[in-house]
Amino acid sequence: MADSTATDQDNGSGFSTRGAYVTGGTEYTRDTNYIETRITRDGRDGFPVEAGRYRLIAARACPWANRTIIVRRLLGLEDAISLGTPGPTHDARSWTFDLDPDGRDPVLGIERLQEAFFRRTPGYSRGITVPAIVDIPSGAVVTNNFPQITEDFSTEWRDFHRGGAPALLPAEHMEEMRAVNKRVFTEINNGVYRCGFAGSQEAYDAAYDRLWTAMDWLEDRLSRQRYLVGDTITEADVRLFTTLVRFDAVYHGHFKCNRNKLTEMPNLWGYARDLFQTPGFGDTVDFEQIKAHYYIVHEDINPTGIVPKGPDLSGWLTEHDREQLGGRPFGNGTPPGPVRSGEEVTPGHGAR
Repeated sequence: MADSTATDQDNGSGFSTRGAYVTGGTEYTRDTNYIETRITRDGRDGFPVEAGRYRLIAARACPWANRTIIVRRLLGLEDAISLGTPGPTHDARSWTFDLDPDGRDPVLGIERLQEAFFRRTPGYSRGITVPAIVDIPSGAVVTNNFPQITEDFSTEWRDFHRGGAPALLPAEHMEEMRAVNKRVFTEINNGVYRCGFAGSQEAYDAAYDRLWTAMDWLEDRLSRQRYLVGDTITEADVRLFTTLVRFDAVYHGHFKCNRNKLTEMPNLWGYARDLFQTPGFGDTVDFEQIKAHYYIVHEDINPTGIVPKGPDLSGWLTEHDREQLGGRPFGNGTPPGPVRSGEEVTPGHGAR
């Protein structure tokens, strides 16, 4: 079950999420069975690449969805794929569009993302997750396979990239990047969830040790190079960033990943600030929505629903000095321009 999963199941208290995340006595196991339909240039799955036809539904609170928002912005796909943003909280049924006028997505006209899944498969019984791409004409979800979505943005949607779009999947580094991405996903991206949703002390202890072994590996790796793979920003950096930017705000306390804070790891902290201050990264991050999502939705581990006021976020904008390691953030490309009007993070919700 992903961070942003909600099923059409009554958990015994209306549509509470209680019991949806933690199973007593067991290790947390992520459900990775997503809708694998792809949007491709040749349309082999019935959904050809077509500007204006599809809508990306991506809650800013969710790290998996945050990836797609970043990649869409870095590649300049705003004109080709519209963006819908559910609010930060959901019940056991679905994400809802409570940030939009009248609580409905202005393009799809739906109140719950669940409606798009049901139009694809009536009674869809798996997780209603973000990110999801919806076919606007039919109103049905096409896919919620988050790692494939961003890779397809780089490859299948190339005809709609902005001039100067970076190569996020550089062919010369793909073998190394696949290996790095695998370790980052299993040990870091998903590792924090294994800690937070552990159902026993033993499961938590094992998850904690695995997480910090990997964090120390990254701290060492990033002491010698500015980016994870090669000398430019790649999708590997996007995938790691969305976990790091949530670490001190959520994972350190809420998920008990508390050996130390990100701010106490000089190389990882400098790396995270470097990316945060790069156009396309920090300008997609809404810390208030992130905290609201985790602390309110995860009733299993925070039954009071109290959202902490901290931590201090001003450090994200301080000097990082990572330029001394060299590297070319966008390679032969250029940074994206200003955030599209109407897609800005709510004032006061970012670093300040």
